Amino acid sequence: MSHAIVIGAGIGGIATALRLQKSGYEVLVLESNSYPGGKLSTLSKDGYRFDLGPSLFTMPHLVTELFELFGVAPENYFSYRKKQTICNYFWEDGLRFTADADQEAFIRNASKTFEEPTDSLRAYLLQNQVKYDLTSGVFLEKSLHKLSTYLSKTTLSALVQIKKLSINETLNEVNTKCFKNPKLIQYFNRYATYNGSSPYQTPGIMSMIPDLEMRFGTFFPKGGMHTIAKSLFELAKSQGVRFKFNETAKRIKVENGKAIGVVSEASEYESSLVVSNMDIYPTYKLLLKDQKQPKKVLEQERSSSALIFYWGIAKEFPELDLHNILFSKSYAAEFRSIFVTKELHDDPTIYINITSKEEASDAPSGCENWFVMINAPGNYGQDWQAMRKRAKEMIITKINNILNTDIEPLIQTEHIIDPTGIEASTSSFRGALYGAASNSKFASFLRHPNFSRTIKNLYFCGGSVHPGGGIPLCLLSAKIIGDLIPKP
Repeated sequence: MSHAIVIGAGIGGIATALRLQKSGYEVLVLESNSYPGGKLSTLSKDGYRFDLGPSLFTMPHLVTELFELFGVAPENYFSYRKKQTICNYFWEDGLRFTADADQEAFIRNASKTFEEPTDSLRAYLLQNQVKYDLTSGVFLEKSLHKLSTYLSKTTLSALVQIKKLSINETLNEVNTKCFKNPKLIQYFNRYATYNGSSPYQTPGIMSMIPDLEMRFGTFFPKGGMHTIAKSLFELAKSQGVRFKFNETAKRIKVENGKAIGVVSEASEYESSLVVSNMDIYPTYKLLLKDQKQPKKVLEQERSSSALIFYWGIAKEFPELDLHNILFSKSYAAEFRSIFVTKELHDDPTIYINITSKEEASDAPSGCENWFVMINAPGNYGQDWQAMRKRAKEMIITKINNILNTDIEPLIQTEHIIDPTGIEASTSSFRGALYGAASNSKFASFLRHPNFSRTIKNLYFCGGSVHPGGGIPLCLLSAKIIGDLIPKP
């Protein structure tokens, strides 16, 4: 049989391994950590369980279709339920808004809360739907670096209607044109963070992201987010994919312009092709040191990172749900801090994820497990110890003001991850959550392709080579590779 090696058992790596195995390859996955899932992992501490990585789950069909590919019933491995409430939003002046999964209910509630005409909201959401329909077949499901992508009917249709895509405006400019209420503008600007970018720089086409969330919904997987990776890992093992954990890849073997295997710290493996699920930057800097480096690609601005506090809270807060946002007073100042001065803003937007709202066993009775995150710049050598201390103080003050509580005495346990920890545990350059930032209209095209132009049989998957991020786009990157790689 033809052999394939996948470097990294992140969600994109496992999905790629499954697709290669289905195509007829004998697949080996090398993973430096002791567990599968990459960023999608879990922590249990003092009676609390926390999801350490992504917390938002949309487009579950991208997971279930991998089971269906092998004729396996997904429910034997994996189950989930749809959320009626997408997210709760809070501002320091007391305004609160609950985003309903039902679009008409969302429009009614948003119109009342933000005093915007229902017609304006409906027109905006329809505009977003058009953008998604015109571009998803190109930007999400195809390689942007293959000529065939641009000769398709889907692409030609998008080009004919390119004015509808708002590529020459920023997301903030699009939202400001559509609405008057600054809080509603801030609400829709938030979607830039879904790919680690600034709403004041990322192109207006990104307003299609709310449509993705509203159209497909948001979900909670039984057992927590890490069960997505766990279920795919179990499926992969059952289908013959081999995994070697605690084994770090050291070099991709290249001879006569072809990838022919991988050298790890423990052994040397021959293969017909190699797929790297590592961030594209360390793939070149660590595994392809002796090969020509794509300098412009590697020097691209990195996406935002995160500073996350995992708190066991000795109280229940009925006003909170699975997903909650406490907005900053000045979004523009916050994103200047993240992308220009590389500092934490003194009034950060706070995201609180509480899985015990859905899975009671994730916290002791009467308690909640809080995943408290703020957007952060990447690791550029800042004093993260000092920044963590300052951030905690700012976060506690903001939570106390908005929720009218005293949160610090309620914190029973704590675990902290900053950009240096993200970089160390996931090989994400500078701790960037999504590889390169999407802070220009050309960013998607400047990302590294899913394949090497100079080395045959070498491919790349994961968020750093897909124009987006998160679980769905990592799974889509695997799908793209499945279409690119020839049958053995």
